[in-house]
Amino acid sequence: MKTLVVIGGGPAGFFSAIWTKRTNPNVRVILLESSRDFLTKVKLSGGGRCNVTHHQYHPNELVKSYPRGQKELLGPFNAFSPKETVEFFNQLDVPLKVEGDGRMFPTTDQSQTIIDALLAEANRLNIELHSRSIVTGIDREEVFHVKTKQEVFLADALVLATGSHPKGHQYARELGHSVTQLVPSLFTFNVPTSPLLPLSGVSISHVTIGLQGTKLVQEGPLLLTHWGFSGPAALRLSAFAARDLFGMNYQTTLWINWTSHQSSQAVFDQIKAEENKTYLSNLKLFNLPSRLFLALCEKHQVNPHQPLCQIGDKALRRLAEGLFRDKYQLDGKTTNKEEFVTCGGIPLKEVNFKTLESKRTPNLYFAGEVLDVDGVTGGFNFQNCWTTGFLAGNAIGKSLEAHSAR
Repeated sequence: MKTLVVIGGGPAGFFSAIWTKRTNPNVRVILLESSRDFLTKVKLSGGGRCNVTHHQYHPNELVKSYPRGQKELLGPFNAFSPKETVEFFNQLDVPLKVEGDGRMFPTTDQSQTIIDALLAEANRLNIELHSRSIVTGIDREEVFHVKTKQEVFLADALVLATGSHPKGHQYARELGHSVTQLVPSLFTFNVPTSPLLPLSGVSISHVTIGLQGTKLVQEGPLLLTHWGFSGPAALRLSAFAARDLFGMNYQTTLWINWTSHQSSQAVFDQIKAEENKTYLSNLKLFNLPSRLFLALCEKHQVNPHQPLCQIGDKALRRLAEGLFRDKYQLDGKTTNKEEFVTCGGIPLKEVNFKTLESKRTPNLYFAGEVLDVDGVTGGFNFQNCWTTGFLAGNAIGKSLEAHSAR
């Protein structure tokens, strides 16, 4: 009997194991997890609800949510997209629902529902699950010798699904791979000097945010926090600018366009169009919450409680420029809730993305965040795990079946 060993008891590891066994029931599948519990990242995801995937079924659009891996994931997403993820969990009697922003959760709103379903499917398929099983070394001879503190497992194929854990990258190096430096991705911005800190909790439906001196720009909702800025726009920028920000030691200037206009002149013109109507403080401009608009007036030294017609053009132009390109000094980062995502890992050029097999070591496969692939918030990182786990498992099942037939 051929044997597969999967190292890593997260979503990518479980999917690799499940799809190997579904593809070829004759393979012995052993899954090793170093900690006490399986699927801990699933447990924490989405505030305990588990953001399983995103309701973006078109691969060409789906890949745009991956700062690293867009080109490589296009083919895999054509093979296994969020649509197939939904179908998989439906088969396990775990229906998913779509929220307004496209995120998908189990209808129970409980991450344990996903965990229980994956554990039940693994048990149904007779996958051997070993928790508290710490791998101490891997030798490659005719087969892989996977050593743990308890025993040595002989494997015809091996999957590394170890996420961003340094041990997984150490094993990959020992098996002939290089590793791109890991740096944080998907984090919020610390701006300790921001005058907007007292407005923590205020959200804005749409802004444009970028890094001064670069072409790195994102759009979307923004959340003001007691340490700076969060929300989808900030998180997307942190992901796409992860390496740049790491190189800057998270010390740089952020700019925010609070309006939908393409120039400060257009902002000025819209304000001036209201000149004969009211006080500046009474204007409902750019869909900004009134507290925020008043704070921005104060920041840019314009008295909002004067009649608009009495405020000089110089002051209004200063406000218009501030609304169009408002600047803040970034000084550090904060992890987004319980999520911890990194960019870096196994270079994508070293992996065959049709099978997720190593191009350097036969019968070695990768799945999930161990690869230099990461997505923005919204279920995209889990979808990478489901897709790469599916492809790896499917390829392993077929490969080991072919070897058995010889």
